[in-house]
Amino acid sequence: MKLKEMIFIVEEDPEGGYNARALDYSIFTEADTLETLKENIKDAINCHFDKIDDRPDIIRLHIVREETFTYG
Repeated sequence: MKLKEMIFIVEEDPEGGYNARALDYSIFTEADTLETLKENIKDAINCHFDKIDDRPDIIRLHIVREETFTYG
């Protein structure tokens, strides 16, 4: 069955760079920049799915940025 879309949660790494993990699949990768992360995600998907037909048509990135501030 052709996978239409795959969603990755992208977070900034406290030590620098970015981490990405797929929802519903055991795919994880990291990179220093978002552009490199996108390439690493493609590579990780290619490693995870043997058949080209099983790979998603669309990769959606949900970029999460943590921010804290004081109150009061």
